[in-house]
Amino acid sequence: MDNTFKLQVICPDRVFYEGEASMLELNTIEGEVGIYKHHVPMTMIIAPGAMTITEGDGTKKDAAVHSGFIEVLGEKVTVLAEVAEWPGEIDVERAERAKERAEKRLEEKPTGTDIARAQTALQRAIARIYVVK
Repeated sequence: MDNTFKLQVICPDRVFYEGEASMLELNTIEGEVGIYKHHVPMTMIIAPGAMTITEGDGTKKDAAVHSGFIEVLGEKVTVLAEVAEWPGEIDVERAERAKERAEKRLEEKPTGTDIARAQTALQRAIARIYVVK
C-alpha cells in the first residue's frame, strides 16, 4: 500500500522541494503539525521553525522555514514559504549573531523596538541553528 503524497515546497525564487513524502512536520501559528497521506483538507499559516520531510523510503530531510502557508488536500500538500533553506545553505555564524541581536533587543527593549519583529527574528535564527545542528 502506497502511503505517500505529492509534496511541493515553493518559495518566491524557486521550487524548493518537489517529490513524494510519507510525512511532513512543521510549525504553524497553532502549533506543531504532522501531515500524512489522506490528512483532513485544510490550510494553515506557517510559523518560523524546522520542517522535516520524510520521504517514502524513510529518508528524512530537514530544512528551516520562515513563514508562509500550507494547503493540505488529501494526496497533495503544497507549502508556500517566504524562505526555505537546506542545512548546507545556512551560515551558522550569521544565524548565531542574529540570535544574539534579537535576544538583546528583547531583553533591553530599547525605545522604538518592534517586539513582534524581534521575536520573529529570534525564531528564524533558532530554526536555522537547529536545522544545521
